[in-house]
Amino acid sequence: MNCLVFLLNIIRFQSRYFAINFRSGLMKIKRIYEKPSSEDGYRVLIDRLWPRGIRKEEAALNEWKKELAPSNELRKWFGHQPERFEEFKKQYVEELNKQSAALDQLRQLSTDQEVTLLYAAKDELHNNAVVLLELLTKAK
Repeated sequence: MNCLVFLLNIIRFQSRYFAINFRSGLMKIKRIYEKPSSEDGYRVLIDRLWPRGIRKEEAALNEWKKELAPSNELRKWFGHQPERFEEFKKQYVEELNKQSAALDQLRQLSTDQEVTLLYAAKDELHNNAVVLLELLTKAK
């Protein structure tokens, strides 16, 4: 079993979102359907499509980084099917590696403040936010 999936399974029972210490900052993921919290810090939506049923005022976003979302083609192919997650992850990381400036910006933000990456997917273990967080928290 993938270590990250194991870790996520443990944390999922303790909290609706998880956090990973990253250098001097903190970065976490959270479903956008959960209420904003003062503990969220800088809130960044990382989905390409606006989440259904959420008004922009309710989202309390600091930023919407569509460029860090999976391409439409990859998103449609994945279709949130857990059995496709490993291949999705591989292809998504390839896409993300072309967005080094946006990735570096989030890494820098997380050294000064808490950063919450927001996503809409129902599956808390198999989604783009999990992959993005893992990539961002790896040493460069």
